[in-house]
Amino acid sequence: MPTVPPVPAAPDTAAPPTTTGRVRRLLPGLLAVGVAVAVAVLANQALPAVSALTIAVVLGVLAGNLPVLPTAARPGLTWATRRLLRAGVVLLGLQLAVPQVLGLGAGTLLVVLATVAVTFVGTVALGRVMGLPRGLSVLVGTGFSICGASAVAAVEGVVERDEEDVATAVALVTLYGSLAIAALPLLAGPAGLGGEDFGRWAGASVHEVAQVVAAASPAGAAAVATAVVVKLSRVVLLAPLVAAISVAERRRRPAAEGKRPPLVPLFVLGFLAMVVLRSVDVLPAAVLDGTKFVTTLLLAGALFGLGSAVRIAALVRTGPKALLLGLFSTLLVVAVSWAGLTLVL
Repeated sequence: MPTVPPVPAAPDTAAPPTTTGRVRRLLPGLLAVGVAVAVAVLANQALPAVSALTIAVVLGVLAGNLPVLPTAARPGLTWATRRLLRAGVVLLGLQLAVPQVLGLGAGTLLVVLATVAVTFVGTVALGRVMGLPRGLSVLVGTGFSICGASAVAAVEGVVERDEEDVATAVALVTLYGSLAIAALPLLAGPAGLGGEDFGRWAGASVHEVAQVVAAASPAGAAAVATAVVVKLSRVVLLAPLVAAISVAERRRRPAAEGKRPPLVPLFVLGFLAMVVLRSVDVLPAAVLDGTKFVTTLLLAGALFGLGSAVRIAALVRTGPKALLLGLFSTLLVVAVSWAGLTLVL
């Protein structure tokens, strides 16, 4: 009986996606990010007290909850959220010059360190007492103690959290930072701090850089300049705080639960490298100005992507408790920084 020859196997047509195919898959989401970033930057120019990062995340939340984003946009939004975020945090390091920060003096730097530590630990502890998700408490504690939306964006990749937690933290930074712009100048007299000393207080307690400038402006240009440097001294602490949170997350999540956060995220090392590069003063002013603008664009794109994944119904469920947490954290950062500066000035 003759042997029937085997039927040849069908060729494998599931070839890996080409670069062109990948670009086409990401393009709808990237176009949405580009439009949102442009709107956020233009809106920020009209309302300087509201940062482009805050506007971007609000646009993302609106786009994610209204029928304006096609399903095809999701891959590009996911890609932009992760990649743009890390690139933006790395470039953020170019805004920090260590000699400039050290020029503030040991007393002011000690106050900044104590304020950041007490605000972060106190916020996380109160969030636990209130029964809020740990991820939300860590995001709020980081944003309020360091540098607002940028800090929230930097830490969201290393802490276990829901998408709604990120939007809630940024919303709280916006709300209470805006209130601080109005309240802090009114408190300058009763607090006994004027001129550059008031600038130190604004820099040590207000959340966003743009909010710091707005809050310190009534005290004059010298106060604004001092406030910005003090604020940047808080930003320097972003890297060690993110690294510490990452280590804590590794201990909380056994290896059996899946991939754990890296011991020190690569983008944090990149951030530190940029701080060193800025501190040796080899880059011209035009390059530094350009990278500052690019940093804003990158972080705004990432926050739009984060906001687009938020669902308002889930966000509302944590509203009242989250508002109380933000209020407590704001009062804590304002009180600790004022008490510290009163002692050292």
